[in-house]
Amino acid sequence: MEYLAYGVLFLTYLGLGLGYWPGYRMNRAAIAITGAALLIVLGVLDFEGAWRALEPHTLGFLFGVMVLNAHLGYAGFFQLFLYRMVRLARSPLGLLIWLTFGTGILSALFLNDTIAILFTPLVLTLTRALGLPPVPYLLALAGATNVGSVATLTGNPQNIVVGSLSGIGYLDFALALGPVALLGLLVQVGLLYTLYPAVRSRTPLAPPPPFRFRYSRPLLLKGVVVTLALLAAFLLGYPLAQAALVAAGLLLWSRRLRSERFFSRVDWELLVLFAGLFMVTAAVRELGLLERVAPLVSSPPSLMLVTVGLSNLISNVPAVLLLHPLIPPGDTQGWLLLAAASTLAGNLTLLGSVANLIVAEAARREGHRLGFLEHLRFGLPLTILTVLMAYAWLYR
Repeated sequence: MEYLAYGVLFLTYLGLGLGYWPGYRMNRAAIAITGAALLIVLGVLDFEGAWRALEPHTLGFLFGVMVLNAHLGYAGFFQLFLYRMVRLARSPLGLLIWLTFGTGILSALFLNDTIAILFTPLVLTLTRALGLPPVPYLLALAGATNVGSVATLTGNPQNIVVGSLSGIGYLDFALALGPVALLGLLVQVGLLYTLYPAVRSRTPLAPPPPFRFRYSRPLLLKGVVVTLALLAAFLLGYPLAQAALVAAGLLLWSRRLRSERFFSRVDWELLVLFAGLFMVTAAVRELGLLERVAPLVSSPPSLMLVTVGLSNLISNVPAVLLLHPLIPPGDTQGWLLLAAASTLAGNLTLLGSVANLIVAEAARREGHRLGFLEHLRFGLPLTILTVLMAYAWLYR
């Protein structure tokens, strides 16, 4: 049975890395749940043990942030933000800088995948109207959503896991990794400036085309007020998951939006993926496999390298859940390095993060090709520089 369990784990993590099982119409969420179910059948976990493996703080926190993003999306907040940002850009170079830092900041405050989903079609429309090459601006969007999300616990799912399991406060996390995110965004601008001569121009742009989008002032006001209150609660040390759920409840209490519209934008697949991964990770512990991996992450440099490698092999969230039991209690630097390395590793290849895939697929539908090698020549140096920068900052 033990060897069968090893085989199930291998196939599960293989599927998580590929994003599918060859010959089967299964995504990562389905693979994680199927793997957990097979491990229960094999007796590695019993059902009660699998249920106890779920981490309610992570799931509650993630759900609350998703509801907040859904409300702001319906209110038109993100589209309005991009429109105002574009009006401030005076040249192709200015647009690159504003797009990089604007999307980076939004990704720090909200889930980065949300920003990638909402902004990609708008960036394509904008570059087409202005006669600009779309690829460098798409790379700026994809890279900034990853780099910017390093800054806070609400930036991406793996940071949410780290915050829930480590107990690091929102403000402490932001003070530790916020500078890494800002410097990383500067590095990104420098790389794109070097690689793409078209973005170096300071020639004034034509007036931006009008964006067609709807926004609701009452919904916008309510969303901004709740967002500011939620950030204040985070900064004051209020429990993260509890604050996020209270915010979700306030937003769901609405006369203007049906509850079904909120729930249609909640990423249930991601929540199911997390549930399955918590169970699979519990099985890994039960089989004693972590003790065999522990020597590989016995020092900060090795933890950094293993995290980057695993994040690109099996995706960053599974990598964090697999490695987090190996971080010693109270090792705040280790937790922060795990969060930073797993997030920044997402820029290494086109397959490294969901945000990259969202941008590439949207570009393909519009007739623009953002290929693997095109992304690699930007993502490889960006990942190396930002990961080393994060390490040097945390262990200075």
